Amino acid sequence: MNTTLKFARTSMLAAPVALAAGMVSAGGMSEPVAAPAPVVVAPAPVAVGSDWTGFYAGAQLGYGVVEADALSDDGEDLTYGAHAGYLYDFGSWVLGGELDLDGTEISQDGIDVDTVTRAKLRLGYDAGDFLPYITGGVAQLRTSSDDDTFDGDDTGGFAGLGLEYRVSPTIRVGGEVLQHQFEDYNGSGEDIDARTIAARVSFQF
Repeated sequence: MNTTLKFARTSMLAAPVALAAGMVSAGGMSEPVAAPAPVVVAPAPVAVGSDWTGFYAGAQLGYGVVEADALSDDGEDLTYGAHAGYLYDFGSWVLGGELDLDGTEISQDGIDVDTVTRAKLRLGYDAGDFLPYITGGVAQLRTSSDDDTFDGDDTGGFAGLGLEYRVSPTIRVGGEVLQHQFEDYNGSGEDIDARTIAARVSFQF
């Protein structure tokens, strides 16, 4: 009886061990699965600059101040006009030329400032969507007066600073400050200085 009982107990203990061994050998028990290695994605390159190359045209609205010894006070009022030009982007630097024409509402002591025409060179720095620049060139001033003393036009020079911001691939907005000088204007012996500040919008095409 004792022998039979011992054999039964041994069989009951051995059965689970044999079953587990069979499951392992048959692949019935799951083996530990290694976690997948993390995938490192390289960041996309960030563009530092934008291409400013191309023709453009637009309009400006501003304010001008004219000084001359013949005037009892400075003449100042609105200016308005249009511009067109071309820029070429060399990478960090942008070079171009522009023509613009301003009409004005400036009138003082019977002398009217009719128009200012400019031929510009522009040199700017490509700062992505921003383009700070310096500019200068030749300007032609046309005036008229009640007594015909200042009827006519003359040529002088100008220089200034500007900044443009690219709103979209085809639209830019910006501002510009210019200082003009006309010596011995139209043979009158008068030197005329003029300052203008203008807001600009341009369309690239």
